[in-house]
Amino acid sequence: MLTQPDRTPLPRDFFDRPVLEVAPDLLGRTLVRNTRQGPVELRLTEVEAYNGRSDPGSHAYRGRTARNASMFGPPGHAYVYFIYGMWFSLNLVCGPEGTASGVLLRAGEVLTGTEEVRKRRPAARKDTELAQGPARLATALDIDRTLDGTDVCAGPEAPFAVLGGLPAPADRVRNGPRTGVGGDGAVHPWRFWIEGEPTVSRYRAHVPRRRGKSGTADAT
Repeated sequence: MLTQPDRTPLPRDFFDRPVLEVAPDLLGRTLVRNTRQGPVELRLTEVEAYNGRSDPGSHAYRGRTARNASMFGPPGHAYVYFIYGMWFSLNLVCGPEGTASGVLLRAGEVLTGTEEVRKRRPAARKDTELAQGPARLATALDIDRTLDGTDVCAGPEAPFAVLGGLPAPADRVRNGPRTGVGGDGAVHPWRFWIEGEPTVSRYRAHVPRRRGKSGTADAT
């Protein structure tokens, strides 16, 4: 008999754990995004962990700012940031309040709402590219900064909910360096993905930006 995905929203204590436990445990879970055009459901296939003020790759490494304040809040909330003046990225805050750790949602498989997502992502050549990469995922889910700080544990009618889904089998979970992270943060193998999933994005090593510009494409 086929196992049915768990439709129960994940509780806050799921997120109130060390980020390196939460990140791989999110793989295979179902993210529901409720929009005016209807719900979009996404099965998570790739994530990255960022370990707060102890992690040189994290936005929280140098402390709290207006931009990253949501990372320091309670677990189970969204942290949304804008990068290069073009793209948004969606992250889920983890760990006890004040630790500022979070999981960047890098890629997923669109399960429902595909027609609406295709309108938002007309450049996608095939459906596996609809949410392949953090900027594409955010576009597919109609994410912007107004959703920063949203409680993802507020219930199925909230803007976001993360359902139990079907957690990825442990023997298919892989990890390696994070995409686009340089410096001391480059050594951490904190990118997690489901082996064999066509929606997983291509790894890109960090490329130093020209002087006068800062930040990395995907770090949180």
